[in-house]
Amino acid sequence: MTVDRLLPSQDARDLIELTREIADKELARRADRHEREETYPSGLFPLLGEAGLLGLAYPEEYGGGGQPYEVYLQVIEELAARWASVAVAVSVHTLACFPVFTYGTDEQKSRWLPDMLAGRLIGGYSLSEPQAGSDAAALTCQAVKTDDGYRITGNKAWITHGGIADFYALFARTGSGSRGISCFLAPGTADGLTFGRPEEKMGLHAVPTTTAHYDGVLLDSSRLLGSEGEGLQIAFSALDSGRLGIAACAVGLAQAALDEAVTYAKERQTFGKRIIDHQGLGFLLADMAAAVDSARATYLDAARRRDAGLGYSRQASVAKLVATDAAMKVTTDAVQVFGGYGYTREFRVERYMREAKIMQIFEGTNQIQRLVISRHLAK
Repeated sequence: MTVDRLLPSQDARDLIELTREIADKELARRADRHEREETYPSGLFPLLGEAGLLGLAYPEEYGGGGQPYEVYLQVIEELAARWASVAVAVSVHTLACFPVFTYGTDEQKSRWLPDMLAGRLIGGYSLSEPQAGSDAAALTCQAVKTDDGYRITGNKAWITHGGIADFYALFARTGSGSRGISCFLAPGTADGLTFGRPEEKMGLHAVPTTTAHYDGVLLDSSRLLGSEGEGLQIAFSALDSGRLGIAACAVGLAQAALDEAVTYAKERQTFGKRIIDHQGLGFLLADMAAAVDSARATYLDAARRRDAGLGYSRQASVAKLVATDAAMKVTTDAVQVFGGYGYTREFRVERYMREAKIMQIFEGTNQIQRLVISRHLAK
């Protein structure tokens, strides 16, 4: 089903139409095969970059699309409705560009952003570590100052696009305590940087997730973003935006599951009528639709606050929490609508269910989102 979107301009409407055209032509036809075979879609991200879809949330002066965040997120949702792996990777790329745009000097922005936003450089986000996921202040990867810059030693984990990305927004320790973490722009081909075997994941098979090992990697001082000790501030401000990206991905995935369930329910007949006409099934589908619409409203509300320059950290956590929980429920119910067939790989809904699970975990688990929300309420 094509979502009837409320968009702020004709440019935005044209952009959504372009996104749908590309998503139907380039994503929908390839997703099943790449997810089944666990192969990377080579050439796809440069194509998205050429179409202008990798820099939408950033200003035109650096080669971005200059679009409001609410429009960018609806583009992400359209991509996710066809292929969640790709949409998540686009969201992560946008997240990886954030430290350069927000904390970089004019020279750093001019040097790197045009290629990033055009898709000539694809990014990854490297915050988590094997023993420091949600507890970002517990990072142990070290950045020791040298005469020319920094020497990076340590391990990172759960890196989307790991081993393939051209650059990583890297967070490493330059001092002690929570104020001793700094942010760097690490090139993907740096000497001494190696990646582990891709994780054998439940879903999102087409884009690898890996560990990384920094064995005395040398970064020159121009690759420090912001000041020493600003790393956690950079990471957390970036994650507010990144959580909205994941919320949009979750809504797109849930919408796809709802669409497949409705289509099947209108075709499948039992006891002499379509199963959608049985009240038990019809009400289930109605609840699924209400969950999708409600989740979409939460991420759009947060995005509009962001666009207006208002605080939106709590709303971003609400959107991520609501949208990803809704995606898990809607995809599970979609499998139920299909009955036994939903449990087979003949239909996509089992994949959607597997893909939804991780969205409750990354960019801050939903337990962390509840912690963020409760702390805002306590202030």
